[in-house]
Amino acid sequence: MTSVDFNDLLSDNLTPHVIKTSTQNVKDARIRELISKLIQHLHDYTREVQLKHHEWEAAIRYLTQVGQDSTADRQEMILLSDVLGVSALVDTLNSAQASAKLATESSVLGPFHSEDTHNLANGQAIGSAGVIGEVMLMHGTVRSVDGSPIENAAVDIWETNGNGFYDMQDPERDGPNCRGIFHTDSEGRFYLIGVKSVDYDLPSDGAVGALLALLNRNITRPAHVHFQLKHPSYVDLTTALYSEESEHIASDPVFGAKKSLVKKIEWVTDTKELIKKYGLEASLEHMEWDGKGLWALQHDFVLLPTHIN
Repeated sequence: MTSVDFNDLLSDNLTPHVIKTSTQNVKDARIRELISKLIQHLHDYTREVQLKHHEWEAAIRYLTQVGQDSTADRQEMILLSDVLGVSALVDTLNSAQASAKLATESSVLGPFHSEDTHNLANGQAIGSAGVIGEVMLMHGTVRSVDGSPIENAAVDIWETNGNGFYDMQDPERDGPNCRGIFHTDSEGRFYLIGVKSVDYDLPSDGAVGALLALLNRNITRPAHVHFQLKHPSYVDLTTALYSEESEHIASDPVFGAKKSLVKKIEWVTDTKELIKKYGLEASLEHMEWDGKGLWALQHDFVLLPTHIN
């Protein structure tokens, strides 16, 4: 019999003991709070559902698979966060734009943002020559909440091709495609050529796809284009614009669509004025445009100055 004086750890005293052991030597108050609440809620969940050994083992195997499915080009962990609504919740809780009710609303980052992108001049195309998809003009402005244009704001854009695949999903890709960073001019304008947004399915060949299949959930995201806007004097904005013609707006599997971000993509038959205004001749030739008309997505983004946040 041991002479060491300690109490057996049972379901009624294990949780506070683990919290104390994990935080008693931590000086940072925020880390103490994060770890304490994480342990508390994990233990509460385990008690509430009376988690069985085989279920615990299945959860461990599942999370291991999520990690194994993740690569430099595929963020399965972000995708898991997305489909469980955690990404959308974090976005909502931390959105300076939403709290101010003055600026463009944010949306989820998603798993397909990449630093491997092109820095392009306004008027250039983000798609490679012959990229699959219908040619689309994207244009608009970036302004402050007082209406003044913001010059030299970075506008990072990424989207799928017309088949609904991001460039990093293409095993034969030889560089960035359907993505690029632009900078606004003195009038706060940006303009470029891409492809018309299409609905697409979330990757179903990994751990997240298996979970969605188990839950019999919709896996189709509404057509959208991602935007990330940055300027030193303004709060960063990560958002997306969603096509109103999509049937999956209300059933977005990552809960990213918001009413203010739903846009009509216009079909333009008389394109001469737009082509001349934005100097699009070279980009349209690069994209092998057929000359019969253009889709156009227009939006005026509003950023929140850092001093208001």
